[in-house]
Formats: sequence, structure tokens, C-alpha cells
Amino acid sequence: MKNIQSFLVIPFSLFFFFSVQAQTDHPNILWISVEDISTTLAVYGDSSIHTPNIDRLAKEGITYYNAFATVGVCAPSRSSIITGMYPVSIGTHNMRTGPHYAFREPEKETYQDYYGLIDIKGRNVPEYAAVPPPYVKVFTEYLRAAGYYTSNNAKTDYQFNSPITAWDEIGRDATYKNRNPGQPFFAVFNHEVTHESRVFMKKEDPMLADKGRVALPDYFPDIPVVRQDVGRVYSNILELDQQVGEMLSTLEKEGLLDNTIIFFWSDHGGPLLRQKRAVGNSGLRVPLLVRFPNGYGAGTVVEDIVSLMDLGPTVMSLAGLEPPSYMHGKAFLGEFKVEKPHQYAFGSADRFDEAVDMSRSVIDGRYVYIRNFRPELPLIYRNAYREQIDMTKTLIEMDLRGELEGGAAYIFMKTKPLEELYDLQKDPDEINNLAHLPEFEGRLKEMRAALSTWQLEVKDLGFVPEYDLVNMMWPGMVQPETEVVQFVQKDGFWHLSSSTEGASIAYQVGDKIGGKHWSFYHQPIPVGGKIVARAVRIGYKTSEITEAK
Repeated sequence: MKNIQSFLVIPFSLFFFFSVQAQTDHPNILWISVEDISTTLAVYGDSSIHTPNIDRLAKEGITYYNAFATVGVCAPSRSSIITGMYPVSIGTHNMRTGPHYAFREPEKETYQDYYGLIDIKGRNVPEYAAVPPPYVKVFTEYLRAAGYYTSNNAKTDYQFNSPITAWDEIGRDATYKNRNPGQPFFAVFNHEVTHESRVFMKKEDPMLADKGRVALPDYFPDIPVVRQDVGRVYSNILELDQQVGEMLSTLEKEGLLDNTIIFFWSDHGGPLLRQKRAVGNSGLRVPLLVRFPNGYGAGTVVEDIVSLMDLGPTVMSLAGLEPPSYMHGKAFLGEFKVEKPHQYAFGSADRFDEAVDMSRSVIDGRYVYIRNFRPELPLIYRNAYREQIDMTKTLIEMDLRGELEGGAAYIFMKTKPLEELYDLQKDPDEINNLAHLPEFEGRLKEMRAALSTWQLEVKDLGFVPEYDLVNMMWPGMVQPETEVVQFVQKDGFWHLSSSTEGASIAYQVGDKIGGKHWSFYHQPIPVGGKIVARAVRIGYKTSEITEAK
């Protein structure tokens, strides 16, 4: 490990004394969700900037050294977080399927037939909402059924519109503060200041980082425009650190810091070339810190492989809820913590906006194996969104003039090898491919077999052209609609159901009818007063509202 020997490193199998048993039965849990950050933090050995508030979370909590996203871009990654599933297994792997970055009321959920994207066969890909198998749920529904108040401020980006059953409160003003007295909460606060877009949107802002001190990976040339944009990345992290400090201060003033479990994580790796959208370590490795109240686990480092899709099952486990067996994610804390952590982290890369590609990766913490299913394509493809960043445009121009050397020239390869293998201990920037060397044949075969086995187990949908995939989920390219809620009265209770397989139900009673808040139906409702309800399955159109008669 790099420069973190000052921490106590412990085997995760011995980590049980930090379990939920030492907490209340239903602890408050808060996520500080951040965007587009690699492990470019002091707690992971990067001395480019000083982040005292993030450092505090590490000092008072647990640092996960080998945490990985499932995809190196936000929407597919966030789909895995909210469902606990690999995106390639539920049809959420292509970036992006529609305008799902924020919640839309069901009546405002519309989709364009054409927005300029094509699949691998050149066919039009319309906007759509991905439809996972019917047994797949957003994990927050399980928390709501257990009595938690759930709030999300504010990003969703799940590749489908957030079901109305997912959150008690969602939006820019969503907060745990609106819960009932004594009610436990699960609250998410999404911080966007470090997003890729802020590299170019904030380029005129004061620079908070020292451009001369920031660390440059070996795949970037040391030129002024690169130092300017890498400096902006670190400058934005400094702003984020201030926001984290403000949140900790608020929790402290409200008396919540000592009874709230805090998670700090990024949705995927950094925002620059060969980081965001990459399927290797640079695109998938992320910071992950967990702070328990009262000093549990303070200052420890865990080296087990953790995936961001484990976050939901882990929150459930900490809340005393057993995660459902269908989830690919595994609880790494709490009452239902798994005995064996992941042996590998698996990653995928498919369509990114207008660029269609397909790669898969396996990471064991030391080695990275990548299989490129379209080796005829370049590693750095054209992408209009990221080319708004000055250094990206400059590097593309330098490549066209043949001016790039070393690691920079490597990542601008005109075609990709079928297989890539990197030793992160000796080559942390992944620019020396070992796949062709005889001495690594054993490692190559092991990781190649692991990838093939995983693809078969999860039924990798990347092999299905996206037009056909949409047609499988939306027959005839028409969004399916959830059947309305039926009410049956029995023994003084209303029993609610929908004939749509996998549908969840939301309802309102009395003076709550017509408001934005919908209760989550998980048990019969006593008869008395007016009740309305509507049903929704992920990816389907939400049903019309029906009333108990």
C-alpha cells in the first residue's frame, strides 16, 4: 500500500466487533455521495492537496482500500448501487438511456423517439427506461418497509425513473429533518462539485490547488493545459472537502453525529481521459470511507475487494435486514456481513453517449485484466461531452500531429489489443501491457476464465445490440404500463395488489391525498377513511391512481 502504513490494517474477517450489534437496532445512516473522484486523496497516499474533513472521516472511520465501481460512468454505476445488481445483468449498462438524472413525476415521464444515438448495427436507439427482471427492487423499499424515513437530495440517474416507492422525499430540498420524531433515517446527499462538467464550467473560478504540486499520471504529458485541468480537478475536491466539513458540522450541531453511520463514496473514478468511462483500475477504483459513531473501527484500513453494488445490501445489513438472495451485491458490514468477500471486482464498458464499444474487466487488487470485444476501435474514442475539457481537445490535436510520447501515446492507441493485463503494484497507471508475456500466461488464464464464468453467471446483456435490447424490454418500442391497484377488503383491512408481476405499490390516505409524499405499501391497511394508490414496476409507466371503494 502507498503511504498509509500509519493506519492499522486488519483482516476483514476479524472486523465483527464493529457490527451493528454495538449500535441501535435501526441506526441512522447517511451517504455522502460524490462524483468522479479516483483515490486522489491524502487518505490513499496522494499528497497533492490537504483535505482535513475527508481525512477526519478516515481517521474516525474505516478506509476501504480496494473499492470499485461496476462501470466507469455515473448512470450505469448508480443503477448497480440502487439495485445491488450488475448493470450488464439488468439492462442498465449503456450510458445513457434517458433523462433520468433527476426524478420526474409519473405524469412528466416522457421519452423521445430519436435523440441521435445508434446501436452497433447502426439502428436508432430511442430514449427508454431500462426494465430489470421483476424480482429486482430498489433497496430503499426494504428500508421503508422496516420503518426508515428515506430521503435523496437529489440525483437519481438510475437508467430508469426513480419509482415513487423508492423515497419518502426526493429533490433539492429533500432531508432527513422531515421524518417523524424518533424515526430512523437513511439519507443521501449528492455532491456535484467534482463532476466532469465542473472541470470546464468552473475553469474561470479561483484555483484552490497548487498546479505545480498536483500529481500527474504517467499517461498525461506535463504541459500547462494539463496542469491547469488536473489542478481544477484537485481544486474542486478542495471545495468538496469544505462541503463535507459543513455537513459534519450540521450533524454535530443537531446531535446526530454520534448516532449516525456515515458513508463517503464516489460513483466511479476520476473525470479525465483514461479515467471516466475506462474499464480498468483508473476508471473503477473509488474512495470509500465508513464512519461509525463513538469511534468504532476508527483509523482502520480494510483491503478486501468491495463493490459499490454492495452499498445497498450493507445498509440493509446495518439496519438488521437480511439482503435478498437475488442481489449480486454483498453486505460487508453489519449483522448479515458475508463470510467471504468478493474475490474479484468485475467491470463493464459499453455505449458511452454516441460512442459504441464493449469491454469487460477483472481486478483482484493487484492485477487488472481487460477483454476488448471490439479491438478494432481506438482506446480513446471521440466523445463530444468530454471534449469540452481543454486538455482533452489539446491532447487529441497533439495525437493527430504525432506529438505524444510514452504513456500519453499509449492511451491514444489506434486499435486495442484483444486482452490487456496490468500489474498495479509496478504499473499503477496501466500503461505496460503484460498480456503477451509468457511469464504471465498463468495469471492471464486465471483472470480470463474468471471473466468468462462471470459473464455466463450474470447473463451479460452486452452481447445484445441495444435496439434489440430496448425492444425486449419495451415490446414494439412502447413503454409497458403497470396495471392499476386493486383493493380487497378482508377482516377490517385493505389488501392492495397489482396484476403486473414485480409491481410495487404506493398509497395516500386522508389529508395526505394529493400531496407529493406517497407511503410504501408493505402490509394491509386498516379500513377507515379515503385511500388512493398507484402501482409501479421499474422501467414501466406508473399506473393511474385508483381509490378504495
